[in-house]
Amino acid sequence: MMIWDRREMQLHETGYTEDNYPGIKIKGTECQDAQGGFINKDGKFYSEDRIDKKCYFFADVEGEYDAYTMPYMVNGGKNSYFTKICTEDVTKIINVPVLKNAGSAVTLCLKNLAFGAITNTGRLHQQLWHETCAYACAFSPLRDKVVLNIVDGLIGCFDGGPSANPQFMCNYNTLLVGSDPVAVDRIGHDIVIAKRIEEGIQVKDKPEAIRFMHLAEELKLGIADRNNISLTEFNV
Repeated sequence: MMIWDRREMQLHETGYTEDNYPGIKIKGTECQDAQGGFINKDGKFYSEDRIDKKCYFFADVEGEYDAYTMPYMVNGGKNSYFTKICTEDVTKIINVPVLKNAGSAVTLCLKNLAFGAITNTGRLHQQLWHETCAYACAFSPLRDKVVLNIVDGLIGCFDGGPSANPQFMCNYNTLLVGSDPVAVDRIGHDIVIAKRIEEGIQVKDKPEAIRFMHLAEELKLGIADRNNISLTEFNV
């Protein structure tokens, strides 16, 4: 078993270490040495050894970053490479995002997978956010290996996300569990938007906010149409 995320140092900072989880590998794509450095003796990022140059998501948008940001992107250019964690290390993936918003949209299963599994993501947020959330998840390291999605909605946020802004955090008291990441995202979206409307942050749902779910449905990654989703609720 392995607990993995995009940034190994953030896993360690939040208590995910092999000392706390004996027998389970803790690994991230972006990583540092024991002194906090990103660059090895050959002048390369340590993270470069953890990306798969044979498996990449191309988009005709150039990634250009300053010296501070580059270690968190791993590479610039027009290719976003998949982490070897997905392409080589694991055979099955259980996806565990948090129930949170990003403006009038949500960043749950699809966003968590897509932007967590590839490099050079800074260039993709503004112009190709919806496309990346859907298309990156159609690549075989994600499409073929994700078997379960568990959205942690015990505590989440309804505004200011996906960052953790304390004034917008709430107790949703919910876990969303499903094998279909698109359907889980749609149910999670409805929960978050209902909270945003209740808090007076927005007046109504915005259809364009779930465009990435419809793109994913077109790619046969799951069901985005709320009327076609089977939801079973358990109150405990």
